[in-house]
Amino acid sequence: MKNIYLDNNATTAVAPEVIEAMAPYFKEHWGNPSSMHAFGGHVKRAIDEARQQVAELIHADPSEIIFTSCGTESDNTAIRGGVEAVEGHLNIITTRVEHPAVLGPCRYLGERGHRVYEINVDSSGQLDMVQLGAALRDGPALTSVMWANNETGVVFPIPEICEMVKAAGGVFHTDAVQAAGKFPIDVRQVPVDMLSLSGHKLHAPKGIGILYIRRGTRLQPFMLGGHQEDNRRAGTENVPYIVGLGCAAQLAQKHMAEEANAVSRLRDRLEAGLLSTCPDSRVNGDRVHRLPNTTNISFEYIEGESILMDMSEVGIAASSGSACTSGSLEPSHVLRAMGVPFTAVHGSVRFSLSRYTTIEEVDYTLKQLPPIVARLRAISPFVKKG
Repeated sequence: MKNIYLDNNATTAVAPEVIEAMAPYFKEHWGNPSSMHAFGGHVKRAIDEARQQVAELIHADPSEIIFTSCGTESDNTAIRGGVEAVEGHLNIITTRVEHPAVLGPCRYLGERGHRVYEINVDSSGQLDMVQLGAALRDGPALTSVMWANNETGVVFPIPEICEMVKAAGGVFHTDAVQAAGKFPIDVRQVPVDMLSLSGHKLHAPKGIGILYIRRGTRLQPFMLGGHQEDNRRAGTENVPYIVGLGCAAQLAQKHMAEEANAVSRLRDRLEAGLLSTCPDSRVNGDRVHRLPNTTNISFEYIEGESILMDMSEVGIAASSGSACTSGSLEPSHVLRAMGVPFTAVHGSVRFSLSRYTTIEEVDYTLKQLPPIVARLRAISPFVKKG
């Protein structure tokens, strides 16, 4: 049986080059970077090099990069630490379609007296900019808006949003976990105050991320008890994974344009093929302003979980939404916010490709999935028979 992986927004395969770069820091260079001897000095230099590589991916200064354990930690640090660092009251502005790593801390702070605005999106998944503007006029705010949506691939106009937040005197954080490495990001041109990135979305291992903090941005550290990361994130550094993330960032920057073109062609081939062979199917989200690797398709009148199970039986892996909420039986909060109809919201499948996806894998999926959809509809109570 084939093994075809189309769930790269959940996690990516670790690149062979990344594994090779990491290996010496398990076997040979195991020192603590805080130690004064040569064992520590060597790994400290490796961390410095990785920090430079990650900084170059988003055109930041290396001193503005702190290493974290993941995107979730980075988001929590930015939101909770940004609010705690400011004396007096701060409103919090986010969107209804954020990842739980952002919605969670925002709602946590809301339960503790902060006013939280969750901005709506339209049927294409794009942000209600008028509502955002009104919220910004309601007082000083920390605003957190994702650069690209993990379920639909919709890309938000972050340069315009950043300009609005800055004009209102606010602090701006963006969760760029899905965006980084897929298209150019330049924090010199888009002056966000904070930006989150996760290694396992761009072919580094799970368990490593970064938070970019623009110089001068006030932030209360989330992790306390050590001097590491310039006193901004305590804890002994995860050296092999930091080295791996640096390598992955360098690879992403080097191959970004050609990968985006190749992957988007495969996505379009998959999308067009499924729409033409599966009646009553629809793409969810903006089909222009979106990630090159992502399509979210609803197959009406059937359950997405059933589709995924049958796909898995023939060796195809995809997703019905965020991996962090895959255990929930509730329909996607993103698709519900977009007003996707009841007949379609439960039957959504997210396909997310990578540099390792091949045309043969796409064509195999196009061969296997239409019969699965037809078979499930034949037994669905929601489809009128006869």
